[in-house]
Amino acid sequence: MTPLSRWRDHHSTQMALGPLSILIRKLLSHSMLSTADQEAIAALPHKIKQLPPGGSILREGDQAVICPVLLSGFAYRQKVASDGGRQIVALKLPGDALDLQSLYLQKADHDVRMLTAAELALVPLAAIEQLTTTRPAVARAVLIDILIESSISREWLLNIGRRNALARLAHLLCELHDRVNDIATEMSANFEVPLTQEQLADLLGLTPVHVNRMIRQLEKMGAIGRPSRSLTILHFPNLAKISNFSSAYLHRNNISRV
Repeated sequence: MTPLSRWRDHHSTQMALGPLSILIRKLLSHSMLSTADQEAIAALPHKIKQLPPGGSILREGDQAVICPVLLSGFAYRQKVASDGGRQIVALKLPGDALDLQSLYLQKADHDVRMLTAAELALVPLAAIEQLTTTRPAVARAVLIDILIESSISREWLLNIGRRNALARLAHLLCELHDRVNDIATEMSANFEVPLTQEQLADLLGLTPVHVNRMIRQLEKMGAIGRPSRSLTILHFPNLAKISNFSSAYLHRNNISRV
């Protein structure tokens, strides 16, 4: 069973507890929250919205009034150059709040689009702000979430700037492996990555042709497969060795220091 299908199964279970329980699950992966804190998050007002692949939820220059929470599917942040070229600067997974920065910044400095079909909970930023001012543990969890995303951005900058193409792709796949398993209800060694070669090129700063060559090389090494249009991670240790991957920047053990 792929993480996407496990998320769908988990999502239907979560719905009985409330849509925002997947956000609570994400925050609990790095922060301590009391039962009362969790109930307060679950009670935040929200509206459910469905978006297709490529659908836009935030555009650069917008003054946001809501914070979308990704309930299912994948999303990405992008920056677009004056010549129309784009760079994917972040991937977002179920449980991620897509615009916590607008709690503190007036205008969006990037676009947020859906990578796959997605379901979102649209939470008023004013409600989140009120919650963080009255519940310090929730405010701390929100801050840690923002800081971890910044840590991932720094690693992506290193990935594009200093790793060769093969290590660059392998490192990204290792990161997705760990982030997916942090949220999924059961660990999985093998899962699909719903990124096309063009999207990987926009993310890794490579051409689609170069990405295709690297994919074929990882296939020959037995690290990944391509049973469909998506990549499937088959052997995480191989990818970790190729990229010298360390998950320290994901701060997955942060809760142990609280």
